[in-house]
Amino acid sequence: MSAAKIKKGDKVVILSGKDKGRSGNVVRVMPKDGKLVVEGVNIAARHRKASQTNPQGGIDRFEAPLHISKVAIADPKDGKPTRVRFEEKDGKKVRVAVKSGETIDG
Repeated sequence: MSAAKIKKGDKVVILSGKDKGRSGNVVRVMPKDGKLVVEGVNIAARHRKASQTNPQGGIDRFEAPLHISKVAIADPKDGKPTRVRFEEKDGKKVRVAVKSGETIDG
């Protein structure tokens, strides 16, 4: 990926899978793997055996990474998914929502 179109803190909409249509903020981006973690989405459960560090054991729930292609940035105007393009404003390269033309803060 040449430029980061999705960054930590961006509000994104899930396009496919069990969480389709849900939205949340990006917690972590892994550009080498092409994945990201979205807050409150794609919750995975891991059954843990009781150990010395975790004497209770039980089920750990955590946000699993999603592929970048499964999410789109939410339009700042209406919250619907949009693509992103780059424009130069005042000598700075900024991200712009294709649908509404508004700049995306990131």
